[in-house]
Amino acid sequence: MAHPSQLGFQDAASPVMEELVHFHDHALMITFLISTVVLYIMVAMITTKLTNTRILDSQEVEIIWTILPAIILILIALPSLRILYLMDEINSPHLTVKAIGHQWYWSYEYTDYGELGFDSYMIPTQDLTPGQFRLLETDHRMVVPMNAPIRVMVTAEDVLHSWAVPALGVKMDAVPGRLNQTAFATSRPGVFYGQCSEICGANHSFMPIVVEAVPLNHFEAWSTLMLEES
Repeated sequence: MAHPSQLGFQDAASPVMEELVHFHDHALMITFLISTVVLYIMVAMITTKLTNTRILDSQEVEIIWTILPAIILILIALPSLRILYLMDEINSPHLTVKAIGHQWYWSYEYTDYGELGFDSYMIPTQDLTPGQFRLLETDHRMVVPMNAPIRVMVTAEDVLHSWAVPALGVKMDAVPGRLNQTAFATSRPGVFYGQCSEICGANHSFMPIVVEAVPLNHFEAWSTLMLEES
């Protein structure tokens, strides 16, 4: 989850999010380098007292400032395209979960487990217990096994929503009448928070997402218990 005065990303909890953080740092260093060079050239040109009114053009300079930006764009584009393909890759998911957006809550269906499904509502502030987070906790969490590829089918029942969990590097629009899919694999156990990321009405900010990653045997015990209760 995010923290007060946080400047960077949340700690990565999936391989894709780790790649996204690395790419962000890579692009940011290139941006700092370009900004420093441009600032130096501007200061040098403003402060110098040297002038030469006979210089009309310089082919060498024009070649450099044409080729150098092209090289920089390639250095940014190649890792960016690689990550885009990684984010779209869905190979043999171990579990499929359908996330449905409503005004204003999420419902989840575990299609591999028959009748397993539930609604997930935000816990009101007055009902929170010590240690729970305001506006982020739900009465039912989306529980998944860790270190397993999970496919999430995202849709909506009424208006546009967006299913997003920053620590997992996942953000997918929920569109009525359309099934979008995304995938993630958690690299460690934990509880990861997200929120609807598409303005969907008055209570848009009150439909959080909670993904809990647990070992496989714990997930099997949880799914068995949920099926018995349903």
